[in-house]
Amino acid sequence: MNASLDEKLKSVKWGEFKLGDLFNKIKTNTLKFKTSEIPSYKTPKYDLPALTAGIENQGLNNYVPSERATILKNVISISANGANTGATFYQSKEFTVLQDAYAVKWIYDSSVLSDNQYLFLTSSISKTIYGNYEWTNKASWNRIKKDKIQLPLNHSNEIDFDFMESFISELEQERINKLNAYLEASGLKDYELTEEEKTVLKGYENWTWEGFNLEELFGKSTRGKRLKSEDRAIGDLPFVTAGEANEGISAFISNDVDVFSRNTTTIDMFGSAKYRNYDYGADDHVAVVHTENLKKHTSIFVTAAIHKSSHAGKFDYSHNFYAKDADELIIQLPTQNSLPDYKSMETFIRAIEKLVIKDVVLYVEKRLGAMNEVVYFQSSSPALAAEK
Repeated sequence: MNASLDEKLKSVKWGEFKLGDLFNKIKTNTLKFKTSEIPSYKTPKYDLPALTAGIENQGLNNYVPSERATILKNVISISANGANTGATFYQSKEFTVLQDAYAVKWIYDSSVLSDNQYLFLTSSISKTIYGNYEWTNKASWNRIKKDKIQLPLNHSNEIDFDFMESFISELEQERINKLNAYLEASGLKDYELTEEEKTVLKGYENWTWEGFNLEELFGKSTRGKRLKSEDRAIGDLPFVTAGEANEGISAFISNDVDVFSRNTTTIDMFGSAKYRNYDYGADDHVAVVHTENLKKHTSIFVTAAIHKSSHAGKFDYSHNFYAKDADELIIQLPTQNSLPDYKSMETFIRAIEKLVIKDVVLYVEKRLGAMNEVVYFQSSSPALAAEK
């Protein structure tokens, strides 16, 4: 956050409010679906995003039939269970709620609140509750409604919604500018597919796949070492633990620990695999797969193959994934002459990267164009010029 926005937060007057005085929990129809029984993608029958206790995709990781479901929109969702207890999101599109999660709405006329104001409120709630609840102390509404959040006040000591609006707008502009600068510096603005990339995408469905043992491909995996929270000294080294929030990075440390090199893959105690493009430390609930000799985009492909095999519902709190499990893991990879076709993997991921980044580039350009129009209007408007 830039200095001017930081100064705004420091200079504003703040007040404390109980969550239960500002929000009501929304009553929804009970849907007796298990996540293993419903798809993670939209189908003609399963057409409504459903909120679970997850954190990826704002907790909307499954789909249910819209019939008999309570359809919600423009409300705040809260995870009440699991590893991400207390995870809070503003849901601006239609969804419904499954078990272990719920939604709350502004106790007054919620239709007068803008998306930016909702985002500010969501951030305030998250800052208060996320990390303060766990499996044995779930973030149920009856518990968190007693918690207090801080909100800005105007000169009349009322909640300053104008401040929320302008702050989020300025924050968005700052982040869009940073993202645009990063895209330009990294060369990611080039999203045109090469002929080779087009060919690989077209031939993907005809690839030949075979199973490979992870240890035979990359050698024995390494288990991290325990470092208690209270023993972690603040520093610059990312320290990876189990969980999805912040990609499993729980702290940045300066302790003398084993440092794992970038371009490797971690698998946490739940079997969730992640590619690491930076040096890092890891605790004993993390296994490190040594893919560092592969090219970056190939490693990303392999990580996806590992995740598909390791994160299939077999591992949980009662049955942890360890390095020995990684050594026994069989993953499916495309082949050529019965050997892993690393070249096709690399080209495929490059192509997917371009397809994904294209939407990001176009979004950035659209937002920058809209922001420039606002600036132009403000600078050219006689009425606004007179106010200055």
